Amino acid sequence: MKICILGAGALGCAIGGVLTEAGHEVWLINRNAAQVDAMNSRGLILRDGAGVDRTVGVRAATTAQGVSMDSGAVDLVIVLVKSFHTGEAMQAATSLIGPQTVVMSLQNGLGHEDILADIVGRERVLAGKTYAGGSQLGPGHVLVGTIGKDTHIGELDGRITARVQSIANTFNEAGLDTVVSANIMGTIWDKLLVNVATGAVSGISRLVYGELYQVSELEATGVAAVAEAMAVAKASGITLSITDPRQPWVKAGAGLPYDFKTSMLQSLEKGSITEIDFINGAVVRQGEKCGVPTPVNQALVACIKGIERSLKL
Repeated sequence: MKICILGAGALGCAIGGVLTEAGHEVWLINRNAAQVDAMNSRGLILRDGAGVDRTVGVRAATTAQGVSMDSGAVDLVIVLVKSFHTGEAMQAATSLIGPQTVVMSLQNGLGHEDILADIVGRERVLAGKTYAGGSQLGPGHVLVGTIGKDTHIGELDGRITARVQSIANTFNEAGLDTVVSANIMGTIWDKLLVNVATGAVSGISRLVYGELYQVSELEATGVAAVAEAMAVAKASGITLSITDPRQPWVKAGAGLPYDFKTSMLQSLEKGSITEIDFINGAVVRQGEKCGVPTPVNQALVACIKGIERSLKL
């Protein structure tokens, strides 16, 4: 399968690296020239949970045009850019789209599928969520958190189609535990709860997972934010698989190394704007629509916005 990772940051490189190892033609698009140069010159270095590095020969480019001129349209575009860049990035990558190309978001938060559908057509778009992770150690050097972390993908209308099953098979053969969901909106909300649990509290406290899970007050805050989000989902008619608000808190850190960092913390450390508006902020907005109060999530959003302001973002 010919695959393009649109937004090959830490997670995109982790997923793209293992798909490459499985024999697929994978292109990694990252706007950072130093990152791309490092990967093209000496390969992508993947570090596992035991601290062992391995090098994978990959194809990388700073723009979609660099991919399409070389190899034309792709079979699958996996969208992993930051939420607030989704529309801009997809508009710049339409040269990757051929008659059979499928576009699938694995981004955190809510609302990406509608943005993508407006650009490439709803019939091309799949939705997905992954509990896999990645943490940037340096240019072209990534700490991988994919083992034992499941990925869920599905058609927007809940059908189990040949194309979505084929992608799931491709992922599974590469060691990415993947299932096809007939309730993708419920799946999206399930993953949102995991991001709600740890993303903001980690970004505010600046703690890696190993430290985060030693602070009971942070656990209580994260679990309270999840409970609010679950109430919002219920009021919105979403069917969740999660029944206990502590489950997402436990799941978020399960199997990850002590020094693993949430994507929100990584963004703040890089001096970048976060995805707070698409995670806790999405809970707040949906809560307002359905009349469910979300004071904990509102406070977390305010704190992250304050940190972003202090960084002049």
